[in-house]
Amino acid sequence: MGCHVQREEISNSLIVSCQPVPGGPMDNADFVVGFAKAALDAGAKALRIESVAYVKAVRPQVAAAIIGIVKRDLDDSPVRITPFIEDAEALADAGADVVAFDATDRVRPVQVEALVKAVRAKGKLTMADCSSLEDAERALAAGVDFVGTTLSGYVGGPEPVEPDVALIAAMRRLTPYVIAEGRIRSPEQAAEAVRAGAYAVVVGSAITRTEHVTSWFHDTVERAFTLRDGRSRTMLAIDIGGTKTMAALVKGSNVIEEIVVATEREAGPDAWLAALAAATGSWRGRYTGIGIAVTGFIQNGLWSALNPATLGIPDRYPLVEKASALLAAPAFAVNDAQAAAWGEYRFGAGRGGDLVFLTISTGIGGGIVVNGRVLTGLAGHFGLIRSPSQGVAPIEDETSGRWMAAQAKATGHETDAAGVFAEARKGADWASAIVSQSAFRVATLCRDIQMMLDPKQIVIGGGIGLAEGYLGQVGQHLAGISPRLTPHLVAAKLGGRAGIIGAADLAGEGR
Repeated sequence: MGCHVQREEISNSLIVSCQPVPGGPMDNADFVVGFAKAALDAGAKALRIESVAYVKAVRPQVAAAIIGIVKRDLDDSPVRITPFIEDAEALADAGADVVAFDATDRVRPVQVEALVKAVRAKGKLTMADCSSLEDAERALAAGVDFVGTTLSGYVGGPEPVEPDVALIAAMRRLTPYVIAEGRIRSPEQAAEAVRAGAYAVVVGSAITRTEHVTSWFHDTVERAFTLRDGRSRTMLAIDIGGTKTMAALVKGSNVIEEIVVATEREAGPDAWLAALAAATGSWRGRYTGIGIAVTGFIQNGLWSALNPATLGIPDRYPLVEKASALLAAPAFAVNDAQAAAWGEYRFGAGRGGDLVFLTISTGIGGGIVVNGRVLTGLAGHFGLIRSPSQGVAPIEDETSGRWMAAQAKATGHETDAAGVFAEARKGADWASAIVSQSAFRVATLCRDIQMMLDPKQIVIGGGIGLAEGYLGQVGQHLAGISPRLTPHLVAAKLGGRAGIIGAADLAGEGR
C-alpha cells in the first residue's frame, strides 16, 4: 500500500495498542496476536504493537495497519521509544506500516531527522510521540507523517490522570494528522479526543492490560466500601486562602485538631508550605494523605492564580509535588470553593443532592456538584464573571470583602469588611449601603446561576456570605421573582471548615 492510502486507512479510526505488561502472564506472542485479532473483530482499524518480535508475530495474521515501536531503557538517555535507527529499520522490515518514536526535546542517541530519513528509505510512514506542542512543531519540521500526544505527562513531574485534550486541540491547529494517545480509559474520553480534532485515537491499557484495568476497579471498589462502611482515613487537610491558612487532621466530617496561621501574602508558596510543615510537624505519622484546598486554579497538580488580586502565586506552581515531598504523604489539590462544595454535598447543607456552592469572602468562589461528582478545572469560578460590569472587572472585585473595605475607605472610613458589617448593624447609612449593594450583586449572580444550571439549591458560605443578616438581604433582593425562577438559597452548615473537610474527603477517595 502507498503512504497516501495508509494515511486514509488510519483516519477516523480506533487504534488498539496491544502491549501486555512486561513480564506479566500475557507477555507472549500468542496473547498479543489474540489481542490484535479480537480488537480488529470488534471494529478497530489499526494496531500499535511493541517489539520487533511481536510485530513479526502479528503481521501475517492481520491485514490492518500496524504502528510499530521498540522500547528500551538506556543508561545515557531518557528516550525509550524506538531510540535507534536499527530499531526503526527492524520494525519496518518486520511489517510495521508506521514506525513511531520518541520525539521529545531530551538527550537522545539519534536525532528525529535521522529516524525519519531511515523509515522513509524503507517506504514506511512515521509517527512522532510528543510531550508538548513544541515537540510536534519540531517533528513536523523534520517531516514526520503523524504527531501523537503519547508522551504528554511522562517527561517529568507528577503523572496526570486525564488525557491531554488541550494538547490534541493545539496540535490539530498545526496538522490534521494528530493521533490522540495516553490515558484514554473510557469511551467518553475517546469521544472527547475526537471532538478536540484527533485524526485517530489510540487506546491501550483500558483494552489490553488486564492488570491495569483490574487495579482501577479494585481501587475504586475498595474506596467505595471504605466510604460505605464508615472506615474513613485520617487525612491532613490544608486550606490556603487570601488572608489565612488552616491545617487540620480530618476523619470523615470530624476535625480532630486544627491550626490557623496568617497567609503572608508576599512570602510565596514555598514559604507557606515550609511554615505548614513546621507547624504540623507533630502530626507526622497520624495521617495517610493530604488534601489541599486553594484559591485559584488547579490543573494536573499545578497551581495558578486566576485573579492575582486575591492571592498572587507563580504560574503553574507544582503544589502537589512540593507538598507531598515536604509533608511526607501523597497529596491532592483542588480549588477551595470546589472543595467546600464537596464538603457541603457530603456532610453539610447539600447532603447528597445536586448543588451550587458560593463562598463570598476575600473574593468570590464557587463549586458545582452534579450527579455525585464535583466539577473541577474552571467550573464554578463565578467570581470572575464580568458581565455585570460590562467586561470591566470580575464581579468579585465589586462585591467581596476587599471591595467592601475599599468602598468604606472611599467614604472616609478605614475599616475592613467585618467593620462595615458592625457599623451597618449600628445603623450607619454608609455601611448599610455597602452591604446592600454587595447583597444585590450576589442576588443577581444567584439568579443568573439558577437560569444557567437550575440547581436544587445554592449553598452560601464564606465570611461575608455567612455574616449576620447578609443572606437575608440577598433574599430580599430576589423578592418578586416568579417562584419557579427564584433560587433556593441555604446557608452553609460547615462554615469555615467546609474547604478542609471537602479536600480531605476528596483526597481520601483518591479523586
